[in-house]
Amino acid sequence: MSDDISDGFEDVVGVLTEQIEARFEMGMDQLKAAVATAPTAHPDATDVVKWHGLLADSQTALDRAEDDLLGALQSQPSEVDDPTMGLAHRVNAAVTVRDGRAMVVRWLLDPVAPGKQGLAAERLARLNRGARKGPAVQTSAPQRPAVAPAPAPVQRTGRGAL
Repeated sequence: MSDDISDGFEDVVGVLTEQIEARFEMGMDQLKAAVATAPTAHPDATDVVKWHGLLADSQTALDRAEDDLLGALQSQPSEVDDPTMGLAHRVNAAVTVRDGRAMVVRWLLDPVAPGKQGLAAERLARLNRGARKGPAVQTSAPQRPAVAPAPAPVQRTGRGAL
């Protein structure tokens, strides 16, 4: 896998889509359909499809943010105002989100990535196999008894309250 995912020169989503298609030996649409049909059949494919979708969404958000910033910069005099700086920050945040999601997809595609082999990976696999299917904590209100319990008897000591 290439470590040269750089902003501006390559289409990050396109590069990763090609790598996904090569890894699973089918087109992205076919892979999405296969995962939709049987999401538990191949957990790796399910994870990759999920994160690829998140990556594509973040790329769309980045494209919109860049378009908004470009429009603001073209309609402004030489000084950059606060709203335009806000748009620049929005672009930076969108790049960070997109790059983070791209790193997750790259990690999912790399069979020898750190954490995927050795003792830590075995422990994680064991935990996932024994994972509970229900919630870890009670999510509904406890049921009340049909009859209210009798009040506890009040003991009197003959002294006044403190």
